[in-house]
Amino acid sequence: MDSLRNPYTPNAGASPEIIVGRDEQTNAFTILLTRLSRGRTGQSMIITGLRGVGKTVLLNEFVDIARRQRWEVVEVEASKHDDDRFRRTMFSQLRAALLRLSPRARWTDRGRRAAEVLSAFALTAKQDGLTVSWDIPPAEGLADHGDLGMDLTDVFVALGEAAEEQNRGVVLLVDEVQFLKTTQLEALIQAVHKTVQRKLPITFVGAGLPQIAELAGDAKSYAERLFTFPKIDSLSDDDARKALTEPASTEGAEFDTDAVQLAVEITQGYPYFIQELGYQVWEVASDDRISRADVEAAQEAYEDKLDSSFFRVRLDRATTLQTAYMRAMAELGPEPQKAADVARIMGRESTQVAPTRAELIDMGLLYTPDHGYAAFTVPDFDKFMLRAVPELIVPEIQRRRPKNKA
Repeated sequence: MDSLRNPYTPNAGASPEIIVGRDEQTNAFTILLTRLSRGRTGQSMIITGLRGVGKTVLLNEFVDIARRQRWEVVEVEASKHDDDRFRRTMFSQLRAALLRLSPRARWTDRGRRAAEVLSAFALTAKQDGLTVSWDIPPAEGLADHGDLGMDLTDVFVALGEAAEEQNRGVVLLVDEVQFLKTTQLEALIQAVHKTVQRKLPITFVGAGLPQIAELAGDAKSYAERLFTFPKIDSLSDDDARKALTEPASTEGAEFDTDAVQLAVEITQGYPYFIQELGYQVWEVASDDRISRADVEAAQEAYEDKLDSSFFRVRLDRATTLQTAYMRAMAELGPEPQKAADVARIMGRESTQVAPTRAELIDMGLLYTPDHGYAAFTVPDFDKFMLRAVPELIVPEIQRRRPKNKA
């Protein structure tokens, strides 16, 4: 069919034509903003889930909801930056939010106070490459403690008070939360905690891989009371069918029942996989009646596209030893695997490969659903590893030589 009419969007974070199965999360976010706007408290959230389940898409939906309620939105994709770089990023984004809340010419005392606190927050960072591009003098005794958590708390409180005066709110949406350093995640949680105590209309909502709930709890013990950690996964069969068929129907195309069933089986209901398969099916179908044969004909192109992009980009980041570890995991199957079992497949002791496992977790390629177990953060990555690396890899592992005794 005509590629220009193709309604599927297999791109990272791109919102599909139809979003289904996420009403619970969007309703919870709407209620959160409404309660904060009315001076009441509410639990914020950190969405967790594997790659490809639509976490970024859901954050984009939150952006639209927030703007409809006249909230200022600050969007950040977390990266592995040191605290000074994190501080500079926060300063830049939150300064822009303050200026959108109220132009400088119309600042009240609270608005100017928030600006002064932001100046102090920026100047506390090391000065390499930092330019404060406004002539607002820094506040004294606020956001200048040299402690990221205390400083960010002062900023959130000042900005929240400025927003409250304007009958507005500010929401910080952070994607890839697992890449924040512990000090940064701790600072955000600490700052939100204080704004909850003050009943201010400012909050932080995040999205990340499944280990985030544990990381947040480790950062601050009260995080489990401050946030909910809704997990999003593959769609139910009914929602998966809607995600596949409704975009097609907007272009006057219709799937046969057995074609839809096969597509749901192939994709297992994962939203990104549905978009990719739908796109490939549209490209091979000859008319507006999509058959099971069309789905079958598209499957090879679908798998090739996933292998060359969605999967491959992650494998290409891995060293030989990291690849060997993931290939050994894949040999054991798609379920979470014991570290000892993976080491056995590799012909090594657990202690020898433990650093490699830790590196893969830090890279966001594995997570730990239970103590002693690890699983892939990408659905079907085990199958890809078997295709991409047909044979087990048994690399040499360097052993430290014992020091000579004097």
